[in-house]
Amino acid sequence: MADSAAPEPTNEPAWNQERLAHDPHADPEKAARVRAMFSAIAPSYDLNNRLHSFGLDQAWRRRTVREVARRLARANLSGVRVLDVACGTGDLSEAFADAGATVIGVDYTPPMLDVARTKAGRRVRRGGSAPTYAHGDATALTQPDAGFDAVTIAFGLRNVGNVPAAMREFHRVLRPGGVLAVLEFGLPTFPPARWVHRLYTERIMPFTATLIARDRSGAYKYLPRSVDTFLSPEGVAEAAAKAGFADVQLRRLTMGTCALTTAVRRSV
Repeated sequence: MADSAAPEPTNEPAWNQERLAHDPHADPEKAARVRAMFSAIAPSYDLNNRLHSFGLDQAWRRRTVREVARRLARANLSGVRVLDVACGTGDLSEAFADAGATVIGVDYTPPMLDVARTKAGRRVRRGGSAPTYAHGDATALTQPDAGFDAVTIAFGLRNVGNVPAAMREFHRVLRPGGVLAVLEFGLPTFPPARWVHRLYTERIMPFTATLIARDRSGAYKYLPRSVDTFLSPEGVAEAAAKAGFADVQLRRLTMGTCALTTAVRRSV
């Protein structure tokens, strides 16, 4: 999915019931539709994340920071170079900056980056360090080979058009011994918890999140459907291994509601 100009504005929803009846990951227009969707919900994205995850989204991101530090065998992340792909509004980028890392966030959707840059500006005005942000495509990164100690992507891999291509890019920009961390949604493994989860994500959350965002793009109908039709956590781990990563580790969080996959680029 090479980068391209943003689609022309249209009254058509990015995702409608007819399109979502099929696998959205197989949609030939997925890239443009994902960008249109996130452009529409960018202003309310953080609010909806906090409300509808009950604040767990930030806890999962902090866990990701700790796992990257553990796998790098670092007591802290001072001086560590992190590339946060599909960074969105910058929440994970900021979590790594809080831990002392030097962070570049890249995203495919300019309005999401606008929100991230506004937040970065507030951090700088308060005297803190801030990530830097750039427009970018996960499948065709412009960053140099072996330029980062860690590459991260949180809740964004399923929005990428070509997962194997993205994994190869992540491998390319990591230095030998560097760490990949993929945080992505999953389904609870305990059957009653899975039933409640489906009720919430497929019925309740799409209604309330759409109201809050005043969204007409179909974003909050796409999001649960995109989880159901995406790779399982084991599939994500397998994709990392196929791209050449070693020592792939999978950790399920919050009864499997999301999963954190980490791996290392071989030193040899």
